[in-house]
Amino acid sequence: MAPHMTSSLRFSTLGTLKLPTQFTFLMCGMISIILGILYAPLPFSFRLEKRLGRVFQLLPRRIAPFLMVFIVLIWAGAGRQIDVIGMLAQSLRLATPIGLGALAGILCERSGVINVAIEGMMLTAACTGFVAALYTQNIWLGLIIAVLSGGLTAALHAVLSIRFLVNQIISGMILNILAIGITGFIRKAFIVDSPLPAPPVFPAWQIPVLSDLPLIGQVFFRNQPMVYALLILVPTLHVLIFYTRWGLRTRAVGEHPQAADTLGVSVFKIRYINVIVGGFLAGLGGAWFSLETVGNFDDMMTEGKGFIALAAMIFGKWNPGGAFGGALLFGFADALQIKLQISGVQVPYQFLSMIPYLVTMIVLAGLIGRATPPAAEGVPFVKH
Repeated sequence: MAPHMTSSLRFSTLGTLKLPTQFTFLMCGMISIILGILYAPLPFSFRLEKRLGRVFQLLPRRIAPFLMVFIVLIWAGAGRQIDVIGMLAQSLRLATPIGLGALAGILCERSGVINVAIEGMMLTAACTGFVAALYTQNIWLGLIIAVLSGGLTAALHAVLSIRFLVNQIISGMILNILAIGITGFIRKAFIVDSPLPAPPVFPAWQIPVLSDLPLIGQVFFRNQPMVYALLILVPTLHVLIFYTRWGLRTRAVGEHPQAADTLGVSVFKIRYINVIVGGFLAGLGGAWFSLETVGNFDDMMTEGKGFIALAAMIFGKWNPGGAFGGALLFGFADALQIKLQISGVQVPYQFLSMIPYLVTMIVLAGLIGRATPPAAEGVPFVKH
């Protein structure tokens, strides 16, 4: 890297920020070292921790993701120009199925049911939703079918894991494999040779006035319907889980189902409702692939996003807001690899395509710290 090389970050109509690449890397490295020293369990760190309390504990973890994103932007913009606002908007768009899948996982696991079948629910919803839209030429009807198929797949998972006490992980993996087979058959039977034209994708909606705001207008208020659905569902689900009676019962069932049952809470009912509603959300995430992005369906087009959604859920520690942050991080990694491929970076595209999955492993292995799931997660409930 040449010493005089600069990184150009363009912020829409506000202008372009040009930074010396090497010097910026050096400063970011020094900040990282300082954060590492503060986070290390050294004697003086403990003294600082006593003075600053929880703020001190959380500071490095809160800054680290933003610092990592900034460093990546500087690297990506070395010798070229990066449209930061455009990348953020694309990150939010690509984070949508991951965020919806993470919310589905939170609903299930907060009630004590492990759901690794989110990938299969998304794939099934993407397929059935597209077939319905193809044969009716109505994408809204396709969306409804996609959501219902996600709920139906989740209901099967609920019956297997709650009624028949099948190991929840095995049940989920079986549904994932089943989804691959069923969608492959449906594609060959109803899509490949269909003479009907492909349905259109959902258009982007611009929110009046808000879409004209600088910076945030382009990112948050010029999106397609499912992106807005995610932005609404995150705070809604947070309120439902932490500030309503239903949320209290859900958390009680997920932490100590026997105690909840003693107090008159129907553990089976709560778990069935949460798993099926989670399936609806996963179905919505699946519809994003076929009805909002490409207007088509292909085998295994979800590309493991359901599993990344589980990583986002753990990243957020089973909290909707945290899971949304994790989804944005993974969405940014996906947007970055697309940007780097378009920019012609001298790295094989196979390696660039690995970026979202590498970020998943890095986040799960070292960034989130200790994550404690609900105490009764994966534990079948038997009423005595």
